[in-house]
Amino acid sequence: MKPQMVLTVEIDEGDPTRQVEGLGPSSGQFGSKSAGMLFGKKSLGGILVVDDESANRKLLRLILEDAGYDILEAEDGQEAINVLSSGENPMTVDLIITDLNMPKVDGFEAIASFQNEYPSIPVIVLTGIGDREVETSFRRQGVSDYLVKPVDVRTLLAMVTDAIAQRQLSCA
Repeated sequence: MKPQMVLTVEIDEGDPTRQVEGLGPSSGQFGSKSAGMLFGKKSLGGILVVDDESANRKLLRLILEDAGYDILEAEDGQEAINVLSSGENPMTVDLIITDLNMPKVDGFEAIASFQNEYPSIPVIVLTGIGDREVETSFRRQGVSDYLVKPVDVRTLLAMVTDAIAQRQLSCA
């Protein structure tokens, strides 16, 4: 098992600079380019990260890109729906990771839309809401996994790998 380190990401959103810490892999290079663009590596899949907190999106982007995934971001459910429906994005979305409490269109409404319009794309809920009834309800609706923040990176990556593998099997 790879040793873990604490990953600190500084995000300048005006004054002062915020720091977000999370567990990250101890090797690899975090970069601003997608995994598929780094050194000609083949991407393991495309993930749409939906969260109104830019710090959370950036942390997930860094972790997931380092693991080999291409990432798109949306700051709320409406933007995520627009990204998926616009057809302007050349990247295939293999998985959606979404928060629940967001402005405009929240995660509850967005997930309903994703499941209606894009039923083959698995959804992982990553939220601060640790409510078993909400989790059970989403699982009954077909959500792949439900994680409460903060989350262990190994657990997140295992769930991402499983969800994308299941999608690839069902689309084959």
